[in-house]
Parts: sequence; structure tokens; C-alpha cells
Amino acid sequence: MRVESVTGPVVYHGEGPVWYEGWGGLRFVDMLAGDVMCLMSDGSLERRHVGSVAAAVRPRRGGGAVIGVARGFALEDPDGTVTSLPQVWSDPGVRMNEGGCDPDGRFYCGSMAYDQSVGAGALYRLTADGSVEVVLEHVTVSNGLEWSPDGSRAYYNDTATLAISVFDYDTATGLTNRRTFVELPDGGRPDGLTVDADGGVWTAVSNGGAVHRYSPDGVLVEKLAVPARKVTACTFGGEHLDQLFITTSQENIDTREDPLAGCLFRAEVGVKGIPVRLFAG
Repeated sequence: MRVESVTGPVVYHGEGPVWYEGWGGLRFVDMLAGDVMCLMSDGSLERRHVGSVAAAVRPRRGGGAVIGVARGFALEDPDGTVTSLPQVWSDPGVRMNEGGCDPDGRFYCGSMAYDQSVGAGALYRLTADGSVEVVLEHVTVSNGLEWSPDGSRAYYNDTATLAISVFDYDTATGLTNRRTFVELPDGGRPDGLTVDADGGVWTAVSNGGAVHRYSPDGVLVEKLAVPARKVTACTFGGEHLDQLFITTSQENIDTREDPLAGCLFRAEVGVKGIPVRLFAG
């Protein structure tokens, strides 16, 4: 499987790629710059500033997007207007980090301390009516979150655990029965993740220059090497959802030794993804 660069090293901390035809393709974030990046059809990038942090972005059913920002959430209208919702917390040492939507259209985004203090973060859920609740406490670095194709399971990374967790899921009770899905080999740090149409779980390895694919029963079946060390997230995209897009970061990286850090990459991986789940609000 050949990984190719789509862009040069254009972002400091690329994260959270998501493909949606209603947007015309791929968006991802330059998280600590507070920018949403839009990959245009001609291969150019458009940068939209939304705040001091742009943690995660997902499409809304009525158009526009929901965005995780520094200490809460914001809504983008179809015309591009961005409105911040009330702050969820006041501590400036804690910020949002990564998220995704459940099968019922609720948006989850998790937090972390800038200094990665153990247990300082949480996982929050935003519903269509604008209410917010905590669904998981004592998180250290809240990262990738995605559901199985049938929506019955959710996979989740708290990077500091060096493992992928799996939950049972249903509409009424939400995320329950957390357990370890896999522990990454060699002290790998799991970052953003996605799930393919066959139920395979793909996770970025932020200290390993790689993306791993695990079968639905937790067997490591693929190691995709990426020519940048700090690999942050991945998603399926393209017209047929058969291309894996991969983001990378320059944070705490010597770019003289790692010149492709901050690039967006793409690979043909032989399986397809599932369409992005939309926020109902």
C-alpha cells in the first residue's frame, strides 16, 4: 500500500479529517491554530479560522457544521457564519481535542489538559437541542471515537492508556460496558481512529509513523507506514470512500529531521469506509 502526500507541510497540528460530499470533500483541522482546513477539488486548501482551538468538525443535517472549540462547541451555518455556544468549562488549562457523532446524531467531543495531566479531561455529548452532558470522566488525552458499521459498538482512544477501548452502544443508554479492545504493541500511542465498512478499526499511532488496522475481533492485520512520525488521525474519503486520508503534526517535532511532518497523506488500502454520521442539531 503506497502512501502519497496530498499537500506539503501546511499545518502545525493536523487532526480530525472527515469526508462529506455535502461539503464537496475533505475537511480537517489545524487544531492549535484554530483553523478548519478545506481540501478543494483542485487540490488547493482553504483555511477558515473559528477560534483559538479547532478540535473536531462534523457536518450538520441541515447544512454547515458542528465544531469542537477551545472550551465547548460552535455551530457553523450553511452560509459559513460560526456561532459559539456557551462555554462548558472555564479552566484555560483544558481544551477540547477530538470527537465524532453517534448513530442518533449526537456530537461527542473529548478534552485534555495542555500539560496532559492525568484524568483532567472528559468526554462530552452535545444533543440537537444544545444541551451538553458528561458521558465519561477522568480522561487524560481524549482522542479518536467512531462506531461500528451497525452502530452497536463504539471504539475510543484515550491516548495515555496505550490501548483502544470499545463500548456497547444503544440510543437509550449510550456508551456502556467499556473494555479493552486492543493494546498497541511497542508502547504505541493511539490517536485518531476510523472504522471501515467491514468493521475493521484503523488507528493513527502518534509516536510510530504508522496507521494500524485491527480486525473486528482485535487482531492486528495491517501496519501502514507513513513518512512522518507524528500521525494523528485518519478517515475514508474519495468518491467511493476507498481512499484513506491521514493527518500529521509538527508539534514537538524537529522538522529538519522530519520534513513531511504537517502534510496530509492519502493511501489506497483495498477496503471502503462508511459515510460520516451527521449532527442532528
